[in-house]
Amino acid sequence: MATVDSINFTNNEAALKQVRENDRGTGAPEAVKINFNEIEHKMATSKSKASLIRKSTGGWKFASLLLANQALATLAFFGVGVNLVLFLTRVLDQENADAANSVSKWTGTVYLCSLVGAFLSDSYWGRYLTCTIFQLIFVLGLALLSLSSWLFLFHPSGCGDGETMCMPESSVGVVIFYLSIYLVAFGYGGYQPTIATFGSDQFDEANPEERASKAVFFCYFYFALNVGSLFSNTILVYYEDTGKWTLGFVVSLGSAVIALLSFLLGTPRYRYVKPCGNPLPRVGQVFVAAARKWNIVPANSGDLYEVEGPESAIKGSRKIYHSDEIEFLDKAATITEDDLSGPKNPWRLCTVTQVEEAKCVLKMLPIWLCTIIYSVVFTQMASLFVEQGDVMKSNFGDFHLPAASMSAFDICSVLICTGIYRQLLVPLSRKINGNPKGLSELKRMGIGLIIGMLSMIAAGVTEIARLKHVQPHEKISTLSIFWQIPQYVLVGASEVFMYVGQLEFFNGQAPDGIKSFGSSLCMASISLGNYVSSMLVYMVMGITAKGKSPGWIPDDLNTGHMDRFYFLIAALTAFDFVIYVFCAKWYKGIDFEVTKMEIQIMENQEDVGIGRV
Repeated sequence: MATVDSINFTNNEAALKQVRENDRGTGAPEAVKINFNEIEHKMATSKSKASLIRKSTGGWKFASLLLANQALATLAFFGVGVNLVLFLTRVLDQENADAANSVSKWTGTVYLCSLVGAFLSDSYWGRYLTCTIFQLIFVLGLALLSLSSWLFLFHPSGCGDGETMCMPESSVGVVIFYLSIYLVAFGYGGYQPTIATFGSDQFDEANPEERASKAVFFCYFYFALNVGSLFSNTILVYYEDTGKWTLGFVVSLGSAVIALLSFLLGTPRYRYVKPCGNPLPRVGQVFVAAARKWNIVPANSGDLYEVEGPESAIKGSRKIYHSDEIEFLDKAATITEDDLSGPKNPWRLCTVTQVEEAKCVLKMLPIWLCTIIYSVVFTQMASLFVEQGDVMKSNFGDFHLPAASMSAFDICSVLICTGIYRQLLVPLSRKINGNPKGLSELKRMGIGLIIGMLSMIAAGVTEIARLKHVQPHEKISTLSIFWQIPQYVLVGASEVFMYVGQLEFFNGQAPDGIKSFGSSLCMASISLGNYVSSMLVYMVMGITAKGKSPGWIPDDLNTGHMDRFYFLIAALTAFDFVIYVFCAKWYKGIDFEVTKMEIQIMENQEDVGIGRV
């Protein structure tokens, strides 16, 4: 029987469990029972302190600051992004296809930068410092953008409203403009996945109530994102569309500054998670160790190498149970004679948790790849939808409705569908299938793909109708711009299922050491979706614009067939959905060992009269 002196009191729960098992199994002497009481006292004291800390930090009070930050930062970002395609055509005199590709590349860069921010957050800086530094870069980019638009780009004053053309722009101004918008991309993209993960950190998974709040947080996070973009997609779009571009950029700058201040306001009371170190060597060690043991047969799950005790060998990460998928990687955790005879070498022998971390990355990749085509659907709102609306009837009396403001219907659809989902669909599906979340994340993402496909079909039908209402020698079709409402509404509905599902799925399935990386996968799919969209435009124009044929997406949309491009995306989405179904059926979720430990801990707490934290 182990003596009490051998127990490590830094983990009181494990000590209590060990002593209780010894006590029940052998009939412990009085000395052990006295120490058992000491352990209970230490547990009560530590839990009391932890409870006080948790009550004064984190929770909805400080998560709400992060939601406000998200809304304000999104307002600032979309104040630049939503009308960027018109800025490029009206102010910098780019053609439609070139402007659409420029926006796709810029938006792709925004979300590709999320991988950089996630890496720095998980590995070195931690969530808080990463969010702070990238928000400062975001503010700097908006300040330069406001400055360049005011000093260099608008001659004569008020140009860029669709009627008054701007004079040849200053080369210095153009350089500063591109530098500033890519600083905006780097800053906003770099901190977005980290702010989502940092918000979820404010809820403790060991607490049943906070665990439920953590699941709801991502829904509210995406809700806040759309509340922020509503203002930029209506009021700011209107002012920019009438030539007041500098005013719009300055308002975006002010919103970003307020967002940064609101974030810093909660600094003393946030809950912080320490970075777990660079995950690239850890994952690389698994593949190298497995390759070096290529000819051996993997050991049974019970014989694989794992460090003793409740803590993982990965700093700050929970242990993960062994899974049966991708079994060849188990070779990395199989102990051989060489491992026993020499010093421990992480490039030859890895822990089960380390192997499972690598498996999680591989298992999530097929699901992630299937979301890229959906992002091609999503990115059309910032490019082709705007160009389509710009050649539809949008004047109602003396009032001109900016084409980019139609994205307000997407935002309203997101807000309404979020409420319908949380209040109606979740309770209903919970009763039907017994899942506390209602529909699983994978099912929601599949539904999002289907609705996204329908939005492209709706956009193609609208384009066919628009072309039928084009008058000879007229640029603007007589078809009302409100015919675009169905395609925007369908995209918004698909976002509720796809992007909220992605945030929950990738954050929940990612191991502790790569949580921000999990959140960044959602944004990285948007990034690659923009690049794929740009590639498709180039390919389609290269194939269709031959001889006298202007192609599907020419500068004069009335001579093209953009409807065929929409139907092409719809067909690709349908094909992608079939592949996604197979990937989703194959996928098996991660199983954290600590989850079962927490159940035991809470049972121990109830036994000794300690309230749940």
